[in-house]
Amino acid sequence: MSTIRKIKKWLLLIVLIPVAYLLVSLILTFIPVNSKSDYSEKEKSIYLNSNGVHLNIIIPRAQVDSNLLAGLNYDENDQFFSFGWGDRNFYLETPTWGDLTMKNAIVALFFKSPTLIHLTRYSIPGGDWAEIKVDQNQLKMINRYIYDSFYTDFENNKSMLNNKGYSNNDDFYVAEGSYSFYKTCNSWVNTGLKCAGVKACLWTPFEFELLSMHDNG
Repeated sequence: MSTIRKIKKWLLLIVLIPVAYLLVSLILTFIPVNSKSDYSEKEKSIYLNSNGVHLNIIIPRAQVDSNLLAGLNYDENDQFFSFGWGDRNFYLETPTWGDLTMKNAIVALFFKSPTLIHLTRYSIPGGDWAEIKVDQNQLKMINRYIYDSFYTDFENNKSMLNNKGYSNNDDFYVAEGSYSFYKTCNSWVNTGLKCAGVKACLWTPFEFELLSMHDNG
């Protein structure tokens, strides 16, 4: 009887942990930060977009800092740079939700794992991008945040993975940090906005509220 009670207790715990995570995540997602208006000149634009799995920060090439631009693979037709951060195996093996496996999800969330920066290049803006107006200082901080997320060697060179992109307009680069249930691809974007003083969530592993609060449509 004691063994049965222990099994029930563990089963209940297994069910409660993801439920508690979901509830806490939703509560923190709907608590905004940096929501008070300021009166600085916001003449620059950055954007958010999502592929349904990963949220990305997009910066026009003309506004990408020279340190961040250095070492990136692009050509003259590429006018917008989309940056995402996430678990290496998740990125390479799960381009869509249909490719998700239980093993990859568990490893990404609960085990220390290497990460990548996903750079996608566009010649024109997308119609579903959410525009964010920022001032020069905020733009500088976002550039710095993304730059610091790249792994660089002692000569500040970025490390690109050859022939690992999903198409001919994207590449993967080795990143700093480890993915976890607390630090996800979407919370990475949220943290970058928070650090730059841009309206964001207190914390979120989701994409929907960040896109919603910056939807100007």
